[in-house]
Amino acid sequence: MEGQAMGGHASRSYRDAVRRLSASQKPGAGVPAYLRWVNRGLGRHAAALAHRLGLTPNAVTAISFTASLLGMAVLIGLPAWSPAPAVAAALLLAGYALDSADGQLARLTRSGSLQGEWLDHVIDAIRLPLFHVAVAAALFMRDAPLWSVAAALGFAVLSSAWFFAQTLAEKLGSPEPTHATAPAWVSFAKLPYDVGVQYLAVLAFGVLPLFLTIYVGILAVTALIAAASLRRKYRALSRAHAARVATLEDALR
Repeated sequence: MEGQAMGGHASRSYRDAVRRLSASQKPGAGVPAYLRWVNRGLGRHAAALAHRLGLTPNAVTAISFTASLLGMAVLIGLPAWSPAPAVAAALLLAGYALDSADGQLARLTRSGSLQGEWLDHVIDAIRLPLFHVAVAAALFMRDAPLWSVAAALGFAVLSSAWFFAQTLAEKLGSPEPTHATAPAWVSFAKLPYDVGVQYLAVLAFGVLPLFLTIYVGILAVTALIAAASLRRKYRALSRAHAARVATLEDALR
């Protein structure tokens, strides 16, 4: 079925798949820099390889989540002075890249589905806060200050709440701002709350004071941006509701 969707056996060519995915890439304006210039590119190549191997988007989603869980397990279970931080970061970043690859593979094979999109969102809703729970556990295991453990748990709540709020606002019809012409600096300005940057911070876990400085800094910036985002979405939904009521009243006159 996948071969028919793309035009026969030749469609399984790795290079052809990369070319097709590059041509159909989502707009990058306004997207955080790591996601825009690194993660989507890695996901594109992973999707092409998955297509070459005959994997389905749901299979890639499962592999993505498995890589993330392994990265968290390594972060918690191995000594910080070992290569564990680098291994954990690599696994987490691989899971992040594969999280991009499943959607790209679905577009490539024209096999996107509502259940696939639902599964992807469910996995994201688990993975985002679970990473910070893993950080909290790793800090606790290494006798880090209790305030840092509490900060990581607070980050877990924040990431879960923000993800849910964004998803629900979209489903409720909140108009999303367009960034079709946003300059490149906007992507770099959004780096502090890019998930990829959070995973890269794990590389510093072997030097705990350095890691905590980076991690708490990311938390502070994310909290400020999340607060502004939630306020903006609340106002947008209020306007959308007022417009809906006005339309209904006009229809009843």
